[in-house]
Amino acid sequence: MSLQMKLVAITLDCPDPMALAAFYQQATGFEPHPKSDADFAGLNREDGLFIGFQRVDDYRAPRWPDQTVPQQLHLCFDVVDLDEAEARLLELGAGKPDHQPHEAARARVLTDPAGHPFCICRG
Repeated sequence: MSLQMKLVAITLDCPDPMALAAFYQQATGFEPHPKSDADFAGLNREDGLFIGFQRVDDYRAPRWPDQTVPQQLHLCFDVVDLDEAEARLLELGAGKPDHQPHEAARARVLTDPAGHPFCICRG
């Protein structure tokens, strides 16, 4: 008998929860959680998925693809137009590492303002 679990929350460590929540809110359109504050901020999606951002003192950003500081978590997002999504995310404060392991026409690795790597994939 398999255990059935539904993913309801993902939480990222970061130095500035409100700033990282603002980045992901603009990128995804999720709604800000009403009890967000400087130590823990969150976003809600209509279906109940919650993304949290928690302040960590002495936070060290992941060094992707180098594992000196492991990536800890890797999010993937489907997008309609890779070039358009990449341009918008870079405007919002994302970074683009030199190392890109996928074909540029299929997927791209970016980093959020706190250094977490994430992929945008042609949906």
